[in-house]
Amino acid sequence: MAKTSPSDRLLTDLHQVVTDAESLLRATADQTSAGASELRARVQSTLDRAKASLGEFQSVAVERAKAAGKATDDYVHDNPWQSIGVAAGVGLLVGLLLSRR
Repeated sequence: MAKTSPSDRLLTDLHQVVTDAESLLRATADQTSAGASELRARVQSTLDRAKASLGEFQSVAVERAKAAGKATDDYVHDNPWQSIGVAAGVGLLVGLLLSRR
């Protein structure tokens, strides 16, 4: 089972907050007082900004991940033996640490 990164969990949590807030807005739509209407409008505005920010954050994160993957791929192709040596060393270290348990 793959572990999720803290940024993935943050994105998931923020998406859930936005979804829950939208549900709350829909559930209180029948509240017609001036204060409730104003509050709903402010919350909706904040939600719209949060959604836009989440979309931008997600796009930036995807682009950074792609750039890191490309840089790693380029390095491995340019330095295959060094990459193999590093991978073997890391594998040996992990093997030693696991065998001590």
